[in-house]
Amino acid sequence: MENKSLLDEITNIASRRGFFFQTAEIYPDNNSGFLEYGPYGVELKNKIISQWRKLILKKDNMLEIDGSQILPPSVFIASGHLKNFTDPLVYCEKCKNKFRADKIIEDATKHPMAENLANEEYDKIIEKNKIMCPKCKSRLSKTLRWNLMFKTGVGAEEKDSYLRPETCQSIFLNFPRLSKIMRMKLPIGIAQVGKSFRNEISPRQGILRMREFTQAEVEVFFNPKKENDVSIEKIENETLIFFFENKTHEIAIKNAIRKKLISSKLIAYYLFLLQNFYLHIGFPKEKIRFRKLNDDEKAFYAKEAFDFEVLTSIDWVELVACNHRGDYDLSGHQKNSREKMEILDESTNSKVLPNVFELSLGIDRTLYSLMDLGYEDDKKNERTIFKFNPKIAPIQVAIFPLLNKDKLPEKAQEVYNSIKDCFDCFYDEAGSIGKRYRRQDEIGTPFCITIDHDTLKDNSVTVRERDNMKQERVKIKELQTVLWKKIFG
Repeated sequence: MENKSLLDEITNIASRRGFFFQTAEIYPDNNSGFLEYGPYGVELKNKIISQWRKLILKKDNMLEIDGSQILPPSVFIASGHLKNFTDPLVYCEKCKNKFRADKIIEDATKHPMAENLANEEYDKIIEKNKIMCPKCKSRLSKTLRWNLMFKTGVGAEEKDSYLRPETCQSIFLNFPRLSKIMRMKLPIGIAQVGKSFRNEISPRQGILRMREFTQAEVEVFFNPKKENDVSIEKIENETLIFFFENKTHEIAIKNAIRKKLISSKLIAYYLFLLQNFYLHIGFPKEKIRFRKLNDDEKAFYAKEAFDFEVLTSIDWVELVACNHRGDYDLSGHQKNSREKMEILDESTNSKVLPNVFELSLGIDRTLYSLMDLGYEDDKKNERTIFKFNPKIAPIQVAIFPLLNKDKLPEKAQEVYNSIKDCFDCFYDEAGSIGKRYRRQDEIGTPFCITIDHDTLKDNSVTVRERDNMKQERVKIKELQTVLWKKIFG
């Protein structure tokens, strides 16, 4: 069940402390599904992306591009989005309010509902459960299909175009060019991070379902005849966490392949890269899992699909869509553009139309989940904490003079200047030391340094840890080394 009180509390703190907040909130006609990031949100978001680049892209020697957010209709005809990228919609015959059919059923029955049922199936469930409009209790319409594409007009002639609903289509469109200029050898990953847009019927849960959001996507191109030629000897005894038979299982990669939970070594390798990334940035092992999707859950382009999920206060939340897209995209663009998408696979000296395995990661959902998992209401000490991993905390070290006098601010500035190039630091001399600690706890700062009168005598400072509030004296000349070990291990 959704823990609305915690969701609301985190959203309130995020707004008050400058993580994220409603777009155009000063106007009554602002639209739901759009949020702004403040300074601390930007810091946290950028660090998530930085670790994604380090632990997935660089780890696997992937390429990264930056494609356009607006594309012509031909792209989305070929990709199938103009035909298939839809959600089920019902509207009230009296008040005309519109709702997602699957969500209105979930709210009424308290049971999860698949997104890809036929319209008639939704109608039967609504009729069977006598579900009425939640606003005015009137009769609902038959289920319709609502296309999620944002349409726009380009130029004075207002030429039809669309905002991209996912970042990956630019990768597919540029694949032939990139294969030549980058002398690509299969398998190869091509990645992109940026904004995507979906005209959701009724976005809910704040940052977890937006109309404008940030994706970090990886598309791995490979020869379908060599999907099991990937070397996994170094990781075959490592484990992946799966959900099946109504419970979680931690299974060695070699056994997951043998049991056919995963169809190939290639997919196993990239699922492991993804899981390792999330563990590294602070997600606890006991709260993550891969859930294999059945046919009525998979996207229209997917042959095989997993959702990477995390257990939050709201319930299990999908963070990454892991899809075996086959040759769906390249063959579609090849057919519609009449441009060859095949490349030479040097290992077989033959032309091949690659298949694609995708890791489509939601940055905004990942950021919120870190806040949800790291949140603690420490009533005993009258403080609220976000226990971010020190590597990705928006501010890693805060520096305070105990008092705003007796040359303590000057010494504190000296300490600040000595470490600010190594860590993300913040200097604060306003208010009592207790209030300054509490402010930093609430934005997730793992370490606070206090400069007091003893500092002027012995050049030592107090280092306070966020999680347990323990304090230790450290010599200024050793401070950088001590902090580096605490933050980066």
